[in-house]
Amino acid sequence: MARTRIAVVFGGRSTEHAISCVSAGSVLGALDRDRYDVIALGITPEGRWVLAPDDPELLSIRGRELPAVKDGAAVALPGDPTAGGLIPLDDGAAVLGTVDVVFPVLHGAYGEDGTIQGLLEMAGVPYVGSGVLASAAAMDKAVARVLLAAAGIPMTPAVVVRRREWDRDPAAVERSVRGLGLPLFVKPARGGSSIGISRVDDADALPAAIEDALRCDPKVLVEAAVEGREIECGILEGTDGLPAASVPAEIRLVGDYAFYDFEAKYLDSATELDCPADLPADVTERLQDMARRAFTALDCSGLARVDFFLGAGGDLTLNEVNTMPGFTASSMFPRMWAATGLDYPALVDRLVQTALRRGTGLR
Repeated sequence: MARTRIAVVFGGRSTEHAISCVSAGSVLGALDRDRYDVIALGITPEGRWVLAPDDPELLSIRGRELPAVKDGAAVALPGDPTAGGLIPLDDGAAVLGTVDVVFPVLHGAYGEDGTIQGLLEMAGVPYVGSGVLASAAAMDKAVARVLLAAAGIPMTPAVVVRRREWDRDPAAVERSVRGLGLPLFVKPARGGSSIGISRVDDADALPAAIEDALRCDPKVLVEAAVEGREIECGILEGTDGLPAASVPAEIRLVGDYAFYDFEAKYLDSATELDCPADLPADVTERLQDMARRAFTALDCSGLARVDFFLGAGGDLTLNEVNTMPGFTASSMFPRMWAATGLDYPALVDRLVQTALRRGTGLR
């Protein structure tokens, strides 16, 4: 029997370029070459499509490179298509037309936000993950809040700030967020990996935090801080099309970190993970049900990671939904599914098979 031909697409134009490369390295390492013909298809920070060597070891981030990665540097996939053995593609669509399925391991803008999903829909190529609408809605935290709140899912109080409003009357913007109290979190509406996020404990620090977030996105979310434990849950689309929930996991910060920022996410010594989380059975059940409801409310497909805050009284507040979460073997999503009984290679294979079974068209 002919092997399924799969293209793993990674890199991209977002500030999460290098994180995407690391995730792709893990996916490439997990795909069974007896079952799949694999093409590694990278996108440089400038948007150029390149064929990359099918070598998971080339896609890595070392601790000393983290500051450059945080600033959007192309650590893992050089922008120069002649570097690292990369072969320039005159027409990326020509390669996409020769594959059976695409695994778009792209985080952030120009990939996780519905853009590549629209391209693949137009090309008639099956792909892993959510469709255009769900990808775009989940990526835009301001839009996602509207849909999730309409589904009755508790959200953090927040105010949306746009660049034009801030430039026209910053004092009015500051007044609009005053009712949220302190501390606050200021974040790009369409970003990830905690890039551009600031915790504000003093009102005088708010303008600088907004400016920092606006450098990443012309739309910013200012949220009231929620005191509580950080709990995450993985969702997978089942063979019946219904969402299945993993065991939840808890992230605990160790060391001198004010919140779960970029360094805390990608330095192993910064966090401890309890998987499964130590939760009462009824809290676990409520959290998994809410995660499934969020997946459905945003019309997601394939997979998602749903993040919550758990208050001292057992109340749950949804933080965000990620339609293409970090995908290294040590990332939260694969670890939660491993604890649920689905190891990393089986998880990757299941996602590919789900995409093939679904095929193309609106989802």
